[in-house]
Amino acid sequence: MLKIDLITVGKLKEDYLRKACEEYQKRLSSYCKLNILELPESKLPQDPSPAQIADCIENEGQSILAKIPAQSYVITMCIEGEMLSSPQLAQKISAAQVQGASHISFVIGGSWGLSEKVKKQSQLRLSMSRMTFPHQLARVMVLEQLYRACAINNNSKYHK
Repeated sequence: MLKIDLITVGKLKEDYLRKACEEYQKRLSSYCKLNILELPESKLPQDPSPAQIADCIENEGQSILAKIPAQSYVITMCIEGEMLSSPQLAQKISAAQVQGASHISFVIGGSWGLSEKVKKQSQLRLSMSRMTFPHQLARVMVLEQLYRACAINNNSKYHK
């Protein structure tokens, strides 16, 4: 069974977002072994300097890199990434499996962004939109699209 890690910076604060994630986790259990890793968000002062923000991004990046399993196919969520349709994402996941990937890691950075070192580790930089979303909402959106991709790849009726 395919192993998928969702590596995120920060915890879900809102109950409705936690419930949505739990629902998609339950649905995904038929298709893959999903593991959600919540990494701590770096603490910054109220009005951080550019240097403090850069340090924050690098520190969070090091934490992320430490959690990515060796040989994992890495998909980073980046606003500058490639925008795919749901069937295209399903095809990318399927192609990764055909090429031997048994472990996929989706990465969602913190509120200040994602380290270039992490982005360079990825095989796919993926964008949901050119718009910016809160990273807690992005987690729900990634899980829904992951569920949709698995449904497509398994000829389920979920995707219309």
